[in-house]
Amino acid sequence: MEVVLDAAMRLFWEQGYEATSMARLREATGLSSASLYGAFGSKEGLFERALEHYLAGPGSVTDVITDEALSPREAVARLLHGSITMQTDTSHPGGCLVALSGIVRAPGDGDAAVRRAVAARRATDRARIRACVLRGMAAGELAEDTDVDGITSMLHGFLLGVSIQVCDGTPARDLHAAADAALAVWRAPDRG
Repeated sequence: MEVVLDAAMRLFWEQGYEATSMARLREATGLSSASLYGAFGSKEGLFERALEHYLAGPGSVTDVITDEALSPREAVARLLHGSITMQTDTSHPGGCLVALSGIVRAPGDGDAAVRRAVAARRATDRARIRACVLRGMAAGELAEDTDVDGITSMLHGFLLGVSIQVCDGTPARDLHAAADAALAVWRAPDRG
């Protein structure tokens, strides 16, 4: 099952949900349509399991944002830099499956569950970033009047935008430099 999920994950990651045909999934996994439907119920069911597989594997890089053993700023730094390193790793498709796989849609609601699944994960990541910003304020790393939603949106938008830049061929070194620039806004309040 692990091999099947890995093959499906890579295909969805590379092509997106909508562009990935059942014929390509059969070819990649080595399973017949009957076996795929029997094991996962539908293409959506297979995608949801492949997404879980991704989040437990390469996508788990974002979990560092919840590590309270790290200072909030260090957690954000590791989130951004770790995500860049994962997304530019040539051992798998580039970018982020959550950011890229289910945002474009054809007319109708045929893949609404897929869009909801990736949107829910993006919402979770955004909430985790926001909680870290609040933790940074409580720790004195950020001013009390910090625009929590503004900083959250900037960091989350940066994180999602890395995928597009990776797909466009932006070098990892440039993305890491951009992450350092984004982190420059995370500074302790002036005590003067």
